[in-house]
Amino acid sequence: MFEAITPHVRGELTDGVLTLTFDRPEKKNALTQGMYEALTAGLKRAETDANIGAVLLRGEGGAFTAGNDLKDFMANDPQAALAATMVLLRLLGEIDTPLVAEVDGPAIGIGATLMLHCDFAFATPISSFKAPFIDLALTPEAGASLLMPMKLGDPIARRMLMLGHEIDAETAARCGLITTTLDDAAWEAREVAKALAAKPREALRATKRLLREGARSGLADAINREAKTFLDRLGSTEAQKAFANFFKGP
Repeated sequence: MFEAITPHVRGELTDGVLTLTFDRPEKKNALTQGMYEALTAGLKRAETDANIGAVLLRGEGGAFTAGNDLKDFMANDPQAALAATMVLLRLLGEIDTPLVAEVDGPAIGIGATLMLHCDFAFATPISSFKAPFIDLALTPEAGASLLMPMKLGDPIARRMLMLGHEIDAETAARCGLITTTLDDAAWEAREVAKALAAKPREALRATKRLLREGARSGLADAINREAKTFLDRLGSTEAQKAFANFFKGP
């Protein structure tokens, strides 16, 4: 059993698959700084533990994740919170362990951009994907400014990042954000993760490195550029006004 540092990220190791579950359903699994740190700890363990051949990411309670918990983010030192986020984002760009996602419900913000780093992602038909950074007067993260146009095509990338449009599971599968959509996404995700964990470990990791080698250096640069811009935007009057409106609600 993986010992998470927060009760909101559960870890379980079965059949060579480390399943990391976002378990904060009352907040639609919105990520706190502690959850980022727990997720980072889990992924780092996967890179060094010979018993782990794949990681499965999932959310509890009818949502993958609603993205960053903005109240938690702003209640703490934003720079410290961003630093914890950046450790995870850089790790996503470097990790050789195969990543599989099981999505059932909304995947917002980091929930959507995480898909760009998964080797396989399976979603139920009710799932949706949205990267609404622009509506908070913020900018993309997780290398989305590079990977979205590269993987999804420029038109959909602009719709998601410049207009904040949500796309459904069928569209996400058609454009390549996820592998496929099906009713039993949980079963398929687990079976694929188990199949990956059963493959020769070093050959599989080497194959993953080769598949993304062309984008690796560009991705690191993109993540760093995004982080600088994101931090600048956090301190802007425009972002403070957008946050105030968000907390005020409709």
